[in-house]
Amino acid sequence: MEATTTEAQRAAPPPRLRDRFESEVAERLTSKFGYRNRMEVPRLEKVTVNMGVGDAKQTSSVLEAATEQLGVISGQRPNVRRARKSIASFKVRAGMPVGVAVTLRGARMWEFVDRLISIAIPRIRDFRGLNPRSFDGRGNYSLGLREQLIFPEIDYDSIDEVRGLDVTITTSASSDEEAFEMLLALGFPFSAEGRPGEVDREAEEEERRREQARERAEAEAAALEQLKEENPEAYAKRVRVEEGEEGEEGEPSATEEGKSEEGEGEAETSEE
Repeated sequence: MEATTTEAQRAAPPPRLRDRFESEVAERLTSKFGYRNRMEVPRLEKVTVNMGVGDAKQTSSVLEAATEQLGVISGQRPNVRRARKSIASFKVRAGMPVGVAVTLRGARMWEFVDRLISIAIPRIRDFRGLNPRSFDGRGNYSLGLREQLIFPEIDYDSIDEVRGLDVTITTSASSDEEAFEMLLALGFPFSAEGRPGEVDREAEEEERRREQARERAEAEAAALEQLKEENPEAYAKRVRVEEGEEGEEGEPSATEEGKSEEGEGEAETSEE
């Protein structure tokens, strides 16, 4: 009995974000999209965190530092990503380490997402909301973080340099609108403009300006054609005679005649 109690005390508590999803978010999505089955409700499948280490080809300490920092952030040891082919312009050879990545599932995935939206994102400087246009069309969302210092697990004095992170959230949603509503209900702070399923006012305004510019250009072209028909001589291409070239009948130009007369005059003066 005592052993069973000790094991229960040592067991980690369930992720609070997952409990919130099961109790609140699932019902909200079901009422909005009219799912007939609980299995149709979109869920988080995995979270992939990637950190590029382009300087690792010069020093191995950079790769070790990035691996350690990403492991502290995610709570799981990352894998080293290597180049698949050689690119001479980037000085990269096949098999060279170019980054470290980690794939989170289950409880670690929910804990990471909870820390991301509750602690890390509010610490971003000059934050104005996540870009809601970063969905890939299949319900997956990607965001970039400029520095790893927004995670409180990273000690500011122990890092060698500031590195960015790429976070990709893979969901089971069949559309961007469903995935957006799920992430919004979980607490992701999206900006108000450009949300999936809503009318993009900026895109409409840009399309309206392009249509007006197109109509203006067509009107100017039509007016020019009308002027050419009314006065074709004014818009006819004129043939300009270049300096030093002969005329139409093969006669020398006026410049050449002047030069020849000056030459004859100088010759007569020299003979006298």
